[in-house]
Amino acid sequence: MPKSVVDLFLVYLRHERNRSEQTVRRYETSLRDFEAYFHALDADLDWASVDADVIRGWMMSMMDRGNCASTVDTGLSALRSFYRFALARKLVDRDPAHAITGPKKRKPLPQFVRESQMDELLDKEQWGDDIDDVRARTIIILLYEAGLRRSELTGLDDGDVDFVAGQLKVTGKRNKQRIVPFGQEVAEQLQRYVELRDKEITRTDGALFVDRHGRRMTGMQVYKVVKRNLTKVTSMKKRSPHVLRHSFATAMLNHDAGLESVRQLLGHESLETTQIYTHTTFEQLKRVYKDAHPRG
Repeated sequence: MPKSVVDLFLVYLRHERNRSEQTVRRYETSLRDFEAYFHALDADLDWASVDADVIRGWMMSMMDRGNCASTVDTGLSALRSFYRFALARKLVDRDPAHAITGPKKRKPLPQFVRESQMDELLDKEQWGDDIDDVRARTIIILLYEAGLRRSELTGLDDGDVDFVAGQLKVTGKRNKQRIVPFGQEVAEQLQRYVELRDKEITRTDGALFVDRHGRRMTGMQVYKVVKRNLTKVTSMKKRSPHVLRHSFATAMLNHDAGLESVRQLLGHESLETTQIYTHTTFEQLKRVYKDAHPRG
């Protein structure tokens, strides 16, 4: 096989595929790294004779060197593209990279607002008595203390609120319903909002949360309310209703709620989905340890 096969491939990327120079450089780095790896294994190996095990070994060596899953995946993509090119031009007689799967990418940890920040935000002294402020505080306290999705909140009707039992009937994904309890603070805030709403607004239907015109609030309207108010207490980039759902789950687990209970409250079908919050609380624990321990 010609020693310049990698150079031929890079020319192909630049001039036939019109790939960006950044992509070409990234692929070249991966290919040169792999070439150095298999030559170190066996000086007689070349691009035509390496097999899938050699590629897997290279991927493991990349992980051992501290590369993240996305970097390893980029390297594998470079090899796949290279071998398709080489096979089409009969420079190799097989493609050892096509059947190899990349490493499982680690899901990012959910972002959440600290309890002290939520206490500061929900402090009654910070809020006015007009309908906009009362509705905004009600939305935020319900998202945070009931762990609702944005669509679940906007879908609530007055009939879904049971003040006697202290619970909500929530319609989640795929129209699955669940019962979510709420405490005294939520009950008082909801009652205050409903009284003021009925005094100042004429509704067009039975929606719990409505705008000034009496129409059911949209998801975007709720998003804007949450983002505007979270800005008061946190500089984190993501300030969405879903962050309050994450904050609910994290707070529950930090206060010793069982994972299965949190799963049911969130309406997750699988416990695996809920388990990501255990990683969040552990990350928080690691930060506390690092900050507090003299040798942390």
